[in-house]
Amino acid sequence: MNTLRDVQIGDTVRVVRLHGEGAVKRRIMDMGITKGVSVYVRKVAPLGDPVEVTVRGYELSIRKADAEMIEVEPDKK
Repeated sequence: MNTLRDVQIGDTVRVVRLHGEGAVKRRIMDMGITKGVSVYVRKVAPLGDPVEVTVRGYELSIRKADAEMIEVEPDKK
């Protein structure tokens, strides 16, 4: 299983599934990260936390722990 944390800088992936429960999963979905959406990884901080991504046309920083809950696959576009 590949997660958003494992994606290299400059890669675009598609969200397959969100792991986690309750408020954590809801917060991720409220940020626009839902099943089927494309996510472009822009930057990763030197220690790996946070990860800066582009989702639905805007930039978003995600904690490493949250990025591990987002299962992804390579985008076929």
